[in-house]
Amino acid sequence: MDNRADIKDFLASRRAKLTPNQVGLPTSNRRRVPGLRREEVAVLAGVSTEWYTRLEKGHIGEMSEEVLAAVADALRLDDDERAYLLDLARAAKPAHRRATRRREAPLAPQMQWMLDSVTMSAAYVRNGRLDVIGSNALGRALHAPMFLSPSTAGGRPNFGRYFFLDDGSHDFFIDWEAGAAATVALLRAEAGREPHDKALRELIGELSTMSEEFRTYWASHDIRTRHDGTKRLQHPEIGEIELSYQSVDLPMGRRAWHDLSFYTAEPGTPDEERLRLLASLHAPDPRTAATDQQMPAANRPEYPENGR
Repeated sequence: MDNRADIKDFLASRRAKLTPNQVGLPTSNRRRVPGLRREEVAVLAGVSTEWYTRLEKGHIGEMSEEVLAAVADALRLDDDERAYLLDLARAAKPAHRRATRRREAPLAPQMQWMLDSVTMSAAYVRNGRLDVIGSNALGRALHAPMFLSPSTAGGRPNFGRYFFLDDGSHDFFIDWEAGAAATVALLRAEAGREPHDKALRELIGELSTMSEEFRTYWASHDIRTRHDGTKRLQHPEIGEIELSYQSVDLPMGRRAWHDLSFYTAEPGTPDEERLRLLASLHAPDPRTAATDQQMPAANRPEYPENGR
């Protein structure tokens, strides 16, 4: 397996987004394709056209970081795109060209205790494939439609599957298009970090096969490594709510990656009142919370019917 196709498509897509005027090059009406030509990117990066052509054909492992930085400058890549380009280069080196399954690191008990101690923010931990591997009670209540979705596999919700394989996600996420684009961009970034991860490739293959919308977003080659912003949800129990969310990376062992996300409401707003109501409706019984966390997910009590 190699990632040359991803390299080629990514660089070509970034090149197509720029015009000569944007980068200070002369232009003419005799252009057959949109965006910059390969030779124009080469000039901007200070490398030969032959050298840049090899890069765009996927021969990225032999390129120095200085050359990659010059190409990133020429293509005006943002921080996330630059990180993705370096990840592609790292994965293309011969020592990394092997198919693997990324190590599955279970959620540490101490992390679950921390999640359970958070009562006025919806919190969850996910891996690089956007599987939810742990959450607090409010996190499960806030995302109940996803936790109860038929797209959930083996008791583990996945944001990619929910967005693209469950039509109900269009009702739950008010700004569905923005959320779907961000979800695919996060998966793109993970594919750059771990292009040979079999489980990730299987997920991408499943979504590509079953969702035309996913294929369209995937072909855009947009990249996102940060997970923060605001989100509006149409919740079945409390109605419309707008929340701020922020994610932080968790230190893990080698070849494992998790992040922790918090969803909070602005203090003193109706959104805070709705979130507080949801928290009260799903506050865990302290006498059974510890036992529930030790249960297999398939055996835990489900939420009441929510009309979906």
